[in-house]
Amino acid sequence: MRVAFASDHAGWPLRDRVFREVADTGHDIVDCGGPVMVPGDDYPDAAAAVARALLEGRADRGVLVCGSGVGAGVAANKVHGIRAAMCHDSFSARQGVEDDDMNVLCLGARVIGEALAAELVKDFLGARFSGLERHRRRLGKVERLEERGTP
Repeated sequence: MRVAFASDHAGWPLRDRVFREVADTGHDIVDCGGPVMVPGDDYPDAAAAVARALLEGRADRGVLVCGSGVGAGVAANKVHGIRAAMCHDSFSARQGVEDDDMNVLCLGARVIGEALAAELVKDFLGARFSGLERHRRRLGKVERLEERGTP
């Protein structure tokens, strides 16, 4: 699996650990940021870069890291076809994929440590969408919301 990654300046401290975990689980990283931290890097730019990688087929899933994980998730979910969620527990990281076909994991570097980040990335990448009828039905409703822009 190819995993797109980007972070803003606040998410930078988790970058190396996320990269190691992706590699250790046998996946390839698509670096959508740069090799050096740039003060003032903004989470909407990181979210756009990861979303673009997924929509262009250069990556299968994405990981975004900002200070809390919230801003990156809000920004990523503005892009049609992206299903991003901030997860700070293993159940959500796994279940978000299995039930909701989540394709972007958002983490908060100021909220969680490296060990938990690695566990969440592993859970996220190891999960598969169940494809159960009830989950497909719910995703259809989400897609209709996306298309109309209003409930």
